Amino acid sequence: MSDQHPTRLGAVRSWRREGRSLILECGGPSVAITILSPQIVRVRLAPEGTFAPRRSWAVTPPDETFPETPFEVREIDGELVVETGRFSVYIQRDPCRISFADHQGQRFCADSEGMGWTKAPDKQGGVSCAKRIESGEHFYGFGERTGLLDKRSRRVINWATDPATEHGPGTDPLYMAIPVFLALRHGLAYGIFLNNTWRSAFDMGQTRPGTWLMEAAGGELDYYVLFGPTPAEVCKQIGQLLGTMPLPPIWALGYHQSRWSYGSSEIVRELVAEFRGRDIPCDVIHLDIDYMDGYRVFTWNSEHFPEPERLIDDLRKQGFKVVTIIDPGVKIDPKYHVYKEGMERGMFVRMPDGEVFCGYCWPDAAVFPDYMRPEVREWWGDLQKTLIDAGVSGIWNDMNEPAVFSKPFSEGGGEVGTINLEAIQGPEGEKTTHAEVHNLYGYTMARASYEGLCRHLGNQRPFVLTRSGFAGFQRWSAGWMGDNSSWWEHLEMAMPQLINMGLSGVPFVGVDIGGFTGNATAELFARWMEYGAFMPFCRGHSAIHTERHEPWVFGERVESICRRYLRLRYRMLPYLYSLFWEATQRGSPLLRPLFYHFPDDPATYELHDQVMLGPFLMIAPIYHPGREHRHVYLPEGQWYDWWDDSLIDGPAHLLAYAPLEKIPLFVRAGAIIPSWPDMNYTGERPVDRLTLDLYPGNGSFTLYEDDGHTFNYLQGEYATVHYQLRRESEQLTVEIGGRQGRYTPAARKLQLRVHGVGPDAARDHEDASFDEEQRCVVITLDDDGKARTLTFRLG
Repeated sequence: MSDQHPTRLGAVRSWRREGRSLILECGGPSVAITILSPQIVRVRLAPEGTFAPRRSWAVTPPDETFPETPFEVREIDGELVVETGRFSVYIQRDPCRISFADHQGQRFCADSEGMGWTKAPDKQGGVSCAKRIESGEHFYGFGERTGLLDKRSRRVINWATDPATEHGPGTDPLYMAIPVFLALRHGLAYGIFLNNTWRSAFDMGQTRPGTWLMEAAGGELDYYVLFGPTPAEVCKQIGQLLGTMPLPPIWALGYHQSRWSYGSSEIVRELVAEFRGRDIPCDVIHLDIDYMDGYRVFTWNSEHFPEPERLIDDLRKQGFKVVTIIDPGVKIDPKYHVYKEGMERGMFVRMPDGEVFCGYCWPDAAVFPDYMRPEVREWWGDLQKTLIDAGVSGIWNDMNEPAVFSKPFSEGGGEVGTINLEAIQGPEGEKTTHAEVHNLYGYTMARASYEGLCRHLGNQRPFVLTRSGFAGFQRWSAGWMGDNSSWWEHLEMAMPQLINMGLSGVPFVGVDIGGFTGNATAELFARWMEYGAFMPFCRGHSAIHTERHEPWVFGERVESICRRYLRLRYRMLPYLYSLFWEATQRGSPLLRPLFYHFPDDPATYELHDQVMLGPFLMIAPIYHPGREHRHVYLPEGQWYDWWDDSLIDGPAHLLAYAPLEKIPLFVRAGAIIPSWPDMNYTGERPVDRLTLDLYPGNGSFTLYEDDGHTFNYLQGEYATVHYQLRRESEQLTVEIGGRQGRYTPAARKLQLRVHGVGPDAARDHEDASFDEEQRCVVITLDDDGKARTLTFRLG
């Protein structure tokens, strides 16, 4: 980040063990290598020999909270070798260079020039580390990025930014700053988290082919190495280090409808009547900034929303939840209670001279809360009570990079920047400049929102959505990718963008279906909905001064397509909800690249336009106009075409036929897909039947269930059932485990639908039949929670 050539580490002159750390003394500078687990190692550089104290806003757990991990240190041929049990750390002594190796001796994350630092007089110095790119190595994650999946040969900046204008494949940075990546080559995967909140960058060979570089404009060089050796294991370590998402309320997995803006109660009532009258599933209506009184947060426009409590109650009776937008900018108005109280209590960001920082945003002149301080987060979270008391179920945080206009919005807004970097933030004893904590602004705002909702929603689970965030924000919020455009290119980009977010530890993500700016064509909207129905966060959203983007505005054909795919999403909620539970337990992404499940297949390493939803479903969207065919790659194993049950042996390249109504969708052999009956919103009716679609092969799946709304699951009120498929010669064995846990679902039937078999498979069971239309054997049982085993002939 500096034009200066960095000072590099010299020789290791001595070393010592301190608890779980190995301390290297390098003639003034010190290096700490801390073994946090058999798969996580932390590396820190103190150029002047003293390590920085832990900040109260640190996003990783304290080192001492990790279970003690025994390790050995040996000296071999001029190197120190640290054995963690799962991988090794190698320290070259002269000059000091650090690398890592798996049990096969494959080196990775190896220093080339190694760690360095710069120091300018009277200024914050920069830090960096240069490492070697190994042959065949690929790089993924990095949070929210444009472009394709693999970021090798790219340079990316970690600095939360509102790009303000329509962005393309080379635009960087965007709204989120997540300095996390996953590296993969054949047989080996590892992850990196750069634990630094200053403006930073990863240069993955763009400047110097063969070398990747991490650098930051200030602070300490502090990074974590997370060993796999598989992508799934790396994601698990990211979850252990940065935290996993909480389980959302199940309604948040439904379809969300939004627009800037649905500007009155009457418009909102007309909107929900269209959804219900047309039998198009939808759970959530989002209200953008025009519901407020002059863009004053935590207020209502009394002219256009005169009775918000009554409106929201009427929507609730029709199965809708309401989510309201909140921005950080607080209008400067001495009569406005939020501004007045915030000024009296000193809640806003100040300049070094003590004056409150003032900037422009939607309400024109505004001030900005200092969310770095716990008392400010508590105050802000409690301000949400006025919305909760009106019936609001979730909070949508926007403009929280934060975005600050160069002139009042009433005069056009001008250029978009941010808070003055010299502004002062943080609690007493830790005050620092905005330059250090800028990237944490959206993260801490999301935390304030989530914790406030927890206090005021009782035992109900909160839903928070954020535009900006730092590594670990998944603990507080879902995320969407900001202001995309109604372009085919942005539909294409939505695949690698969401995959890379998941690989960065953030699974609950989505993009605006149909695009935010511009006007989608009917064909584009249909294709986007086909993919969007499988996104973890599923929302349609569009900008002011654009044409409406609701599912019915494009004509009956597109409306029918939207209805079909949203109904499919709602039927598949048991599968999707179980994947969300898995994400809370292991940090697993929901949308996955193919290499997540096929890490030894190089053909998957740069495949950006096919995604896995969980372990079984592979989606290959159409993302060019006028196309009815596309190339699809199926990795090793057997695959079923979702639409006609045809069986394909992989690895295979095929040309998939996809008229407008059809997205190419494939199922892995061994798949177990649970589903519910059709619903127009979650909880519309009791679930009287659970269906398992079974695809012959070897596989397993754990179904997770709870009440879908409360935190009772944390006290053990949940249920899991483990299902297993085994294919042996011409026989398929289905093992249904006994229900575990203290939650008991309502009485229902269990329907098994066995695909890929003929009518003869039904003859072994008295209650079984062959469904000619669905081409599967169907058998219905009582879902009594008891273990049982069934077999089917495959001949």
